[in-house]
Amino acid sequence: MYDELASKGNVEYIAGGATQNSIRVAQWMLQIPGATSYIGCIGKDKFGEEMKKNAQAAGINAHYYEDENAPTGTCAVCVVGGERSLIANLSAANCYKSEHLKKPENWALVEKAKYIYIAGFFLTVSPDSIQLVAEHAAANNKVFLMNLSAPFICEFFRDAQEKALPYVDYIFGNETEARTFAKVRGWETENVEEIALKISQLPKASGTHKRITVITQGCDPVVVADDGKVKTFPVILLPKEKLVDTNGAGDAFVGGFLSQLVQEKSIDECVRAACYAANVVIQRSGCTYPEKPDFN
Repeated sequence: MYDELASKGNVEYIAGGATQNSIRVAQWMLQIPGATSYIGCIGKDKFGEEMKKNAQAAGINAHYYEDENAPTGTCAVCVVGGERSLIANLSAANCYKSEHLKKPENWALVEKAKYIYIAGFFLTVSPDSIQLVAEHAAANNKVFLMNLSAPFICEFFRDAQEKALPYVDYIFGNETEARTFAKVRGWETENVEEIALKISQLPKASGTHKRITVITQGCDPVVVADDGKVKTFPVILLPKEKLVDTNGAGDAFVGGFLSQLVQEKSIDECVRAACYAANVVIQRSGCTYPEKPDFN
């Protein structure tokens, strides 16, 4: 299928990966070279080289584990009428090892970071890496953020998710993921505000930060549960004809949010930036953005 796709004339190759998308968007919003770092796994091939070039051009300090045997992960995206469907061939992205993380030059990035974000997808790859980073964040009063990422993560990787959750200070997700999370736990509610609140009140490993839950609902308001209260924020509505593709919208949302959070801005500002970034990305192909943000 990939060969067939690649043989078509109108193919675009865009750096992806859920966590990396979010970091690229945060980096773009911040406009401070090297403000962000990224660790992940690629293969030793042409796509791997592209990925390195792309991260560098984006201003990210990327330390990739380069797998000798697996090719760089790819994801086929088919866009029809602005809506996307994805088929991922994870390949090297599925091969990350915590030994790479423990190397002094890579762990130094963890030590240096004040905010650490990992998408839920990584729970399927290296839960021990997540645990190392989560425990480090809790022990050093750092902010640790994760994403529910997909209904299948909530359903089939519940144990790994359950282990990481006590360390999570900010948890992101969309309405479908939130409802699956609730269903798996037998909460018997479809109400997103109620679910967000319950997620925020699950036990925490460290008392330094209370957990904040942020749930997006497409064009419906963003739900934020914080300190026993729920707030909703309207999103920037986009006329249908301006929608190019929804690919990377959730990742961009997190990136925008992170860009303000690291500057210690209010939750309202974080959500405003998150909505701005998502709005930019859905008007373009893939998780891409113009040269400079127009956010103030």
